[in-house]
Amino acid sequence: MRTKEQLTEAIRGERRAVLVVNAHSRRGRQLYEGARARLAEAGFTLLKAYPVDRPQELPEILAEAIGLGPDLLVAGGGDGTISTAARLLAHRDIALGLLPLGTTNNFARTAGIPLGLDEAIAVLAEGKVIDLDLGLAGDQAFTNHVGVGLSAEVMLKAPPLLKRVLGKVAYPLTALGLLTRHRPLRITVRTGERSHVFVSHQVYVANGGHHAGRPITGDANADDRLLIAYPVGGPAKIQLLRETARNAATGPRRSLREEPFLAVDELWLETDRPVRVEVDGEPGGTTPLRVGLAANALRVMAPLGVPDR
Repeated sequence: MRTKEQLTEAIRGERRAVLVVNAHSRRGRQLYEGARARLAEAGFTLLKAYPVDRPQELPEILAEAIGLGPDLLVAGGGDGTISTAARLLAHRDIALGLLPLGTTNNFARTAGIPLGLDEAIAVLAEGKVIDLDLGLAGDQAFTNHVGVGLSAEVMLKAPPLLKRVLGKVAYPLTALGLLTRHRPLRITVRTGERSHVFVSHQVYVANGGHHAGRPITGDANADDRLLIAYPVGGPAKIQLLRETARNAATGPRRSLREEPFLAVDELWLETDRPVRVEVDGEPGGTTPLRVGLAANALRVMAPLGVPDR
């Protein structure tokens, strides 16, 4: 493994990259050609470029791209695409370059990547390699979060067309439709010898600092060796709606030291009945589930001013 400085020098000097864009994502189809042209203009030699029209083929295509031996793998798409790329790049001597083309772009926000295409490509050309933590839901690595409760139902049932047309607004609209028949869960979070019990429709365990396109707290990030477990509201449906709105409005002003946040490096999630889990917006099995951390597992091309341990 090269040092971060050596890999940064290789990317800036040799500019050997591959491009993988989820052309099925909300913006991917429109921006794939532009991304490829702008990377060439920035001096990158693309060993190959892949527009992926079938999301189920993404892991195979990413594995093929990694096999070409680039210094930089540029992934364009939403959080699902980025999470898949991150899992395959974990502990490799290849940096992940982010083109945030999705609905909420949580991991890109956490890594300090600008959301504009030109600005994001400038980071690939002029930035630096940093190491970020990945979460582990069982054996499955994740960049952003594990969701237990209503979010897993939303993940399964949010219409793709609605997401393309409305963007991140599609998720709360789908949630409102499902909430009318959703039963609250008794969720136990075990951390070492302590147990925390929540009765709620929703609990998250976050690795990064953003959810639904907004900060979770003002002091959370993907390089702090911490997972953040927190419920959203209590057993009443109105509490979920009220807390969701409060989180969106006050996230940047809250701290990990405040209730109801639990900041730990490992935990167990148990529920009063087996329920489905979503991991970065994708199916992640069912409860009970161990959630842990892989420190400095992923190399990412980030802006020069982003702090790095």
